[in-house]
Amino acid sequence: MQVSSINNVKIYNLSHGKSLPEVRHSWIANVQRRIELIQDFDMPTVCTAIKVSRDGQYILAAGTYKPRIRCYDTCQLSLKFERCLDSDVVTFDILSDDYSKLVFLHIDRYVEFHSQHGHYYKTRIPKFGRDFSYHYPSCDLYFVGASSEIYRLNLEQGRFLNSLQTDATQINACDINPVHHLFAAGTLEGRVECWDPRMRTRVALLDCALSSVTEGTEVEGLPSVSALRFNSSLGMAVGTTTGQVLLYDLRSSHPLLVKDHYYGLPIHSLHFHEQLDLVLSADSKIIKICKTKQGKIFSSIEPPTNINDVCVCPGSGMIFTANEDPKMSTFYIPALGPAPRWCSFLDNLTEELEENPESTVYDDYKFVTRKDLETLGLTHLIGSPLLRAYMHGFFMDIRLYHKVKTMANPFAYEEYRKEKIRQKIEESRVQRVQLKKLPKVNKELAIKLMEEVEDEDALSVKKTKKGTTSILRDDRFKVMFENPDYQVDEQSEEFRLLNPIVSKVGQKRRKQLQRLAEQDGDDEEEEVEGRASSEEEESSDDDKSWVEEVRVQRRLLWAENNARRFKERKQEDRDARLRPRFYQIKDGEEFRSFGDVARKQKMQKASLEQRVKREESLGMLDLADTAVGSKQLTFTLKKTEKQRHQQQAERDHHEERRKIRRAAGHLYTREKVNRRKLF
Repeated sequence: MQVSSINNVKIYNLSHGKSLPEVRHSWIANVQRRIELIQDFDMPTVCTAIKVSRDGQYILAAGTYKPRIRCYDTCQLSLKFERCLDSDVVTFDILSDDYSKLVFLHIDRYVEFHSQHGHYYKTRIPKFGRDFSYHYPSCDLYFVGASSEIYRLNLEQGRFLNSLQTDATQINACDINPVHHLFAAGTLEGRVECWDPRMRTRVALLDCALSSVTEGTEVEGLPSVSALRFNSSLGMAVGTTTGQVLLYDLRSSHPLLVKDHYYGLPIHSLHFHEQLDLVLSADSKIIKICKTKQGKIFSSIEPPTNINDVCVCPGSGMIFTANEDPKMSTFYIPALGPAPRWCSFLDNLTEELEENPESTVYDDYKFVTRKDLETLGLTHLIGSPLLRAYMHGFFMDIRLYHKVKTMANPFAYEEYRKEKIRQKIEESRVQRVQLKKLPKVNKELAIKLMEEVEDEDALSVKKTKKGTTSILRDDRFKVMFENPDYQVDEQSEEFRLLNPIVSKVGQKRRKQLQRLAEQDGDDEEEEVEGRASSEEEESSDDDKSWVEEVRVQRRLLWAENNARRFKERKQEDRDARLRPRFYQIKDGEEFRSFGDVARKQKMQKASLEQRVKREESLGMLDLADTAVGSKQLTFTLKKTEKQRHQQQAERDHHEERRKIRRAAGHLYTREKVNRRKLF
């Protein structure tokens, strides 16, 4: 059993096994601490839905794999019967006060009826169903699903009636008011359509998608209705696929309250607790219990596995959950109500636990952080069974911790022993006459604090608070001057950037003390209007000075970091050159020298241009450079028959024109001779 307190409300997880990590106790003590209300209260793989009969005697759960239904008798605290089904169950309902009349909606559109002896009848609806409700006055079953129609199946006549046509594309959830039997259906578009079963007409339309988006909420996509639940005659709760819960009064179209789970997961279960005026809403991660009027969180339950369904035992503080786990969870909250009559001993047990609270102590385990694992060199064990994740660190076996600690630091015990001896000696010296001396840790800080105390004593400044005379005399800060882990590193980046500011603050403080001493109780003189006081001028100058000092420190840190990185790279290059190299001689190659092998490897890493230039300089490469490069490729395209005929016709035409052409060269030579004669 696990006990948790959220918002000062005790929650008892009765189905919880051994606490994490598993504490080793004797077998008798383990049996005494274990509480098992119902035997075999689990499923082979996953539980998808769970309900309690109206008489409170039977608990029915649907699960997989293989698809099955299990009934538990609370009078016997054990399994009564188990029935296997043909397909998985989407949801189911109990029509009678006990388990004698059951209705199952399957994932393959089948609706199956079971009586006390077992399977009774099976039928099928036209579309895939998602939810259904039973109207007791007319014996009608209303089915909603991946369709715009609401299918009605009358159990008295044994036939389907005319369906109700809605304006939605798909319907996700439905419910019937237990007082005036108003039927409500939540649609994919984020609306709630209300129908009167007597008239078979729609009487109201409620837009919940727009009302669910309030100030401070972030919604991804259209908020569709995923859950519906009526409360008495006028109350109604609506859950959306984006994780909001809206509480309505049927007389108003605006929600009275909007609560967000802040997980962005669909709300799949809604329940009301009328005695305390609470509403329980659940998604796959958490169950939140809120007050319906103020909206304040009453408490919350966050199981380790995802939640599929929630069932509240009527008139009590018992809650059952169907999880993505073989074990079905059982929670008991005394603040919600007493335990059911079949487990009334829980009230006495919880009262005894409250009178004698016990804290869980893990004697055989050591809590280590990630930094401790890095120090011990055990980061590779993260994710293995040797480390159990818990809060901001891990639990590991104390024997393994001591063994690794001894291997990491063999002289740790000797150092610890010497430190203890030194502390004992220091404690014995306290009784002697004490001389004023500096502590071994944070000497500079101690000197600074002593000077401040001396200045205050010399100036006789009145103290406004007790305990501010000296940190050295305060026992709360004694460890800071004794433990070496608290040593201030003046070379760290944080100290160098904050030291100018701290020093300027100290200077201001000393100046203020001197100014108060000079005043000697006299009133301050009035300042001339429009002229800043000397204190303001000094403060502005001090601000400028410390800003400049911080900038100087930043430049120095930047230069030191660059120098350190350059030195590290230089050291890495030197180590790489001094590191021995191994070469592999391939088959068929002759080993000449290490220089030859290194030259070949160097040429393999060189670019193509460098290799070509080297081969040209050695005369090993003879290429004829052209405009398109040093390589030439000649190819001819295969021509078709039509192209060959066309080219042949062109050649014949040119040959024919060449034959009939008359030469005119003699005219040109004759004109040239006549010109020579004239000149």
